[in-house]
Amino acid sequence: MIPQFDLKKEYASLEKEIRCELIKVFSKTNFIGGENVKLIENNIANYIGTKYTLSCNSGTDALHFALKSLDISKGDEVITTPFTFISTLEAIMYVGAKPVFADIDLNTYNININNILKKVSKNTKAILPVHMFGNPVDINALKQKLNNNSIKIIEDCAQSFGAEIDSQRVGSVGDIGCFSFYPTKNLGCYGDGGMITTDSEDYYNHIKKLKNHGSSKKYHHDIIGYNSRLDEIQAAILNIKLKYIDQNNTLRTKNAEIYNNQLTNLKDIYLPQKTKHGYHVYHQYTISSILRDKIKANLEKHEIGSAIYYPVSLEKQKAYKDIYNDHEEFKNSNYLAKTCLSLPMFPHLTEKDIIKICDVIKKTL
Repeated sequence: MIPQFDLKKEYASLEKEIRCELIKVFSKTNFIGGENVKLIENNIANYIGTKYTLSCNSGTDALHFALKSLDISKGDEVITTPFTFISTLEAIMYVGAKPVFADIDLNTYNININNILKKVSKNTKAILPVHMFGNPVDINALKQKLNNNSIKIIEDCAQSFGAEIDSQRVGSVGDIGCFSFYPTKNLGCYGDGGMITTDSEDYYNHIKKLKNHGSSKKYHHDIIGYNSRLDEIQAAILNIKLKYIDQNNTLRTKNAEIYNNQLTNLKDIYLPQKTKHGYHVYHQYTISSILRDKIKANLEKHEIGSAIYYPVSLEKQKAYKDIYNDHEEFKNSNYLAKTCLSLPMFPHLTEKDIIKICDVIKKTL
């Protein structure tokens, strides 16, 4: 059997280190806001290249707090992609703003910059691009073409820890970066977790209050806040795994190259394309094919995992159909929802396994 992702192999390679660190955490019994939380915030600030980082409960909270720190609320518009996980849209709705979708590029699967520019209005307060599947959006090109410093850029980096654009790590290029540490991410903990990165002291101070019940001093609450914390256990695990992130991302890119070599020039199979000047870290290796369902079924017969991210373009989600009522058809997003298939992708995947996966795909065509 070849799973779509394999956390067991990862844990086996790190078990001794993780057990050792967790014993230390348990012996100190300081489970909230301890030294490991402070350390992971500092380590990620140094890694990403920002002045400030703030840990929180999830990537969803990170997006929510980022929008609130920009004082985005009812009547404001936030431009984002319809081809992403629901949390990107949820965060916009939490603050009462209006989501405005811009269609994607079918080569990179990312939001199309020219489509963003067409959607900018007097009510646009922020743009929320998603670095889809680990492929970075060219934020520098977006800023240059946008040429409007009053419109803020929040990077959704949930799938792209370690990715780069023009040698800058994602999360440091826009005004605020938002990360998820869900277990299957490139850098994932063994529960939920998130991180916010920024160079703005004002955003940092506001979010610091938001995540801690609106408080900057114990039992003194300046604003209505939330309870959103990364616990000491998850922080300890992340500090260990951060040491290996570049090595593991390199393994992912090598696996992607093997896939590319095996699947190139096949009829009815379209391979993911990297952003120009970008470093793709392949959170997923996602192909597009009109034979998607047939390929997936045949992979299952051979005990090979795969996944469909995402089967419904966000403007068509039942929960939001009455809220997002522009009735625009996002052609590329809807096409990809019908054709995308994510193949097994994780650092410990072997070349032998990839060749087997590709052979099954070839025999399906």
